[in-house]
Amino acid sequence: MGTEHELSVNDPDLRPLPIVDRILESINGKLENDVPFGGVNLSKELQKNVIEIVPAVPHTSVPGLERTLYDGMRRLHLATGHRYSLLGLGMHPLLTLDQTSVWDHQDHEIYEAYDRLFDLRQHGWLNIQALQINLHYASEGKMVSMFNRLRALTPYLVALTASSPFVEGRGTSVMDNRLMYYRQNQSRVPAICNNLIPEMLRSRAHHDEIIDSIYSELRAIGGDVLCHEWIDSRGVIVRYHRECIELKACDEQECIRSDMAITAFVLALLRSDIELEEDHGSLLEVNEAAIRNGTASCRPELRRLYGAARRAATSEELAYLPLIEKRIEEGSLAELMEAMRRDGTGIRDIASYMVRCLKDNVPAKAE
Repeated sequence: MGTEHELSVNDPDLRPLPIVDRILESINGKLENDVPFGGVNLSKELQKNVIEIVPAVPHTSVPGLERTLYDGMRRLHLATGHRYSLLGLGMHPLLTLDQTSVWDHQDHEIYEAYDRLFDLRQHGWLNIQALQINLHYASEGKMVSMFNRLRALTPYLVALTASSPFVEGRGTSVMDNRLMYYRQNQSRVPAICNNLIPEMLRSRAHHDEIIDSIYSELRAIGGDVLCHEWIDSRGVIVRYHRECIELKACDEQECIRSDMAITAFVLALLRSDIELEEDHGSLLEVNEAAIRNGTASCRPELRRLYGAARRAATSEELAYLPLIEKRIEEGSLAELMEAMRRDGTGIRDIASYMVRCLKDNVPAKAE
């Protein structure tokens, strides 16, 4: 397994800084998209105020992965002289679109095509941060079964990981604004995102048919340069070149520890024998409620999933599951943040607290 963590780079006042190109160049000695950095790699994202931290190699231990990632993040703070604050969450809660810009170095022609076809000046491109979990498959059968299981789990994981209730410094009535914006960012070719929930997969050939149909639509509107595996933007994605399934639906959490709890929960559920809803329309309904209301929309089902995860978890995974239970019973991070706002804490102060959670690797709790 491996995870990908998208973190915004900010000044001490939490203003987003579109300087990831300068950070990567200063660390590496020359500007590249991906920079080796000890046990992790540092990578650019589309938006220049977001840096991605990923493990340099796949891991088999969740605690080992956590140590590697947290050490990499601490070393990044050290390498930049602690001049910048890093912030997780599914969206930067204060960012306005004029505060960031699109990556304009290597691969700029890809982003120019995205901009021409889909308009990048929107929150669905410039203010999204996902926790992505990559899980290896050993055969076509395993690929199909894992894909379909993650597909059926997606709405509940969306509810559990919602962490983007604020947009441009304002509260909203939505707990997962990242997905609300993200699912619309390529609406000119709806199949690319498929409203987050992919079709149930029958085989590798079936997957290829789906992707080829997306390529055909793109070519019809002059998007040939985008006809690659990475164009797939659904909540669950097959990555042939890495032989893994990528879960892309989860909001980035407030700290690495919380990300690892989500990862442990997913691993245990993949191993469990729990029966899951498969009807596409039903999953879309649950997902819509999850985006808007977080765990409040599906708490009984989340409790059932938690019980199944506990029965199937390894001893390492069990150590992370109490945080999952807490989020199920007390609400997702978005629900916690919204409760803090209703109690009178300012959104900037809430964001500052989330910065400390990330830096100290301590999950958030009601203050």
